Amino acid sequence: MARSTPATAEPPPHVDVIGILDFGSQYAQLIARRVREAGAFSLLLTPQTPIEQIRRLKPKGLILSGGPASVTQPGAARCDERLFDLGVPILGICYGMQLGCQILGCDVGRTAAREFGRARLTIHDRSDLLADIPSNTTVWMSHGDQVTDLADRFDSLASTSTCPYAVARHKTSPFYGVQFHPEVTHTPHGVELLRNFLYKICKCRGTWRMADFMETECQRIRERVGEAQVICGLSGGVDSSVVAALLDRAIGPRLSCIFVDTGLLRKSERQLVEAAFRDHFQTELRVVDASAEFLADLQGVTDPQEKRTKIGHRFIEVFERAATEIQGDVMFLAQGTLYPDVIESGHGLAGASANIKVHHNVGGLPDNLSFELIEPLRNLFKDEVRQLGEVLGLPAHIVWRHPFPGPGLAVRILGEVTIQRLDLLRECDEILLEEIIANNLYRSIDQVFAVLLPIRSVGVMGDKRSYDSVVAIRAVDTQDFMTADWARIPYDVLAGISNRLINEVPGVNRVVYDISSKPPATIEWE
Repeated sequence: MARSTPATAEPPPHVDVIGILDFGSQYAQLIARRVREAGAFSLLLTPQTPIEQIRRLKPKGLILSGGPASVTQPGAARCDERLFDLGVPILGICYGMQLGCQILGCDVGRTAAREFGRARLTIHDRSDLLADIPSNTTVWMSHGDQVTDLADRFDSLASTSTCPYAVARHKTSPFYGVQFHPEVTHTPHGVELLRNFLYKICKCRGTWRMADFMETECQRIRERVGEAQVICGLSGGVDSSVVAALLDRAIGPRLSCIFVDTGLLRKSERQLVEAAFRDHFQTELRVVDASAEFLADLQGVTDPQEKRTKIGHRFIEVFERAATEIQGDVMFLAQGTLYPDVIESGHGLAGASANIKVHHNVGGLPDNLSFELIEPLRNLFKDEVRQLGEVLGLPAHIVWRHPFPGPGLAVRILGEVTIQRLDLLRECDEILLEEIIANNLYRSIDQVFAVLLPIRSVGVMGDKRSYDSVVAIRAVDTQDFMTADWARIPYDVLAGISNRLINEVPGVNRVVYDISSKPPATIEWE
């Protein structure tokens, strides 16, 4: 059976489609986001996507992303050169510019030094791609190669002090290239550039809406499922809740939701999920207490990836067992996998992503999985999932809930997972969230949680020497969870959190605050 939904999907009807060929850029997902935010439907495609498939999409335009390789190296990622014969506008960004210019007859070579950071752009032609952008503006560069000769085939539209062909337009083909990254916030007028490409050059109409995605995905689910039954793992988080609501809308009574109490949940999580489900869903909910099994699997395990893999395997085993109690032909398992999960699990479209994350949403699944996977959110980012939740009518306290990892508190306890350490972390997590909510910071911080470290520290409590646990606080600000910065929580709030943790949680005598960004750190500690 097929194990997951395809990386690309058919676009909703009556919307403008922009295909994005991902050459392994760390910013490819940002390009997709910017296009969707501008009102066109973006699809991330592998460079090896057959030309016939791209033609069937009837794209209004194509974007070639950046990438880590050099177009001059043997084996560097390339696309079908017949793309340039489709007659649709193409925008090449960084590596995409170099590749497109090389295919169209220009020379590409190494620069004297790799250029990374802000540069000053001087615009010479503001007629289409650079319309309404100041003649002098800042852009973000990240490259080691650049186009060295336009060979009379292109017009130079803008330059920097080190890059004479920072923006170029082919004289006869609708190909445009930019050496910088317009999709990142470090390029202040990058959004205007992309909108110029979409509306002035591709003639998009701005008809893409999340409601379109909802209706199209419901229809796709109905066609794929037929009369079969679907089980959905409900965790109480926004991703699984949106998946459940979407499937409920699509197939109604053919959906059964299963909540697995892994023993790795936050305090009172099971009761909160059951209450929220009763209030907002019409489908069946089955609660399975498998905490003893999960904790037995984790006994003596300290390696993070081994934790995730064991939890993933047990999770599916519990699901398969629960499915035997459901009437009808259960063929599908629905999951709330998001695009950042796909990228960080080594399944990036260009195959260049490192395997950062393994858990039961993407990795860690057994080879003999007896269900087909349905992952309707696979091409969405977290903010888009929240938009979809609002369109589906889910309440704000579900839509805006902070993410919680599939393996639960197991990856927030560094070292072995025991009942005693779980109980300690649950108390810390509850106090932390109480303080964040009380100080009106929950919606302004994208994720906040406590981590139990595998060390003990010396302290003095009640005039006595203590030797107890260290708890780390992690809070981040992010748009897509692919990159993140540590949240600037006011000192007085941090002080209140620390005082409460140390005074109210027996076994804690030191609190530290994580000020690492992603990258190089990840959001979760394991």
